[in-house]
Amino acid sequence: MPLLTTDRLIVRDWTTSDSDVQAALALYGRPEVTEWLTPVVANVADLATMRAVVHAWIESQPNLVPPTGRWAMQRRSDDVVVGGLVLRMLPPYDHDLELIWQLHPEVWGHGYAAEAATALLRWAFTFDIDAVFGLALPDNTRAIATAERIGMEWVGETTKYYDTSLQVYRIRQGDLPSGPTPGPPQD
Repeated sequence: MPLLTTDRLIVRDWTTSDSDVQAALALYGRPEVTEWLTPVVANVADLATMRAVVHAWIESQPNLVPPTGRWAMQRRSDDVVVGGLVLRMLPPYDHDLELIWQLHPEVWGHGYAAEAATALLRWAFTFDIDAVFGLALPDNTRAIATAERIGMEWVGETTKYYDTSLQVYRIRQGDLPSGPTPGPPQD
């Protein structure tokens, strides 16, 4: 994937640098982040384990069919990694794409997820795909609000993915917000 930039963010590949691994651990080592992931993911317990996980992400990336992949979300003002983005195939892994975002709790509410996800979707829709889906646990109000800010529409509730009840949102290329990439939420 080419480097994607927005007014405030860079979406880029993960690296095995100490700063990326520490940022990933600060994200995936927190129960307030991992409790919302589907399928359920246990907190990463230590730096060595996180380094192995990030290494596995990097090793698998060249084998993924674009636009699937996993990327770091980096703030441009200070180069801090504030989150992650994923585009992956939904079960049964033959057609539908899922967009996933995770943010460090200290930056929740700043609009970073919608901003980075919109940039990623604009790039993803340059490939031959019809739609991208977002899934959220029914009580994950932050994820649901972000999906709606991106322009995703609610299409129902299902238990067919990951053996749990999930709200399903969908976006097509024509549903992307026009104009600049969304920024912080307006109160």
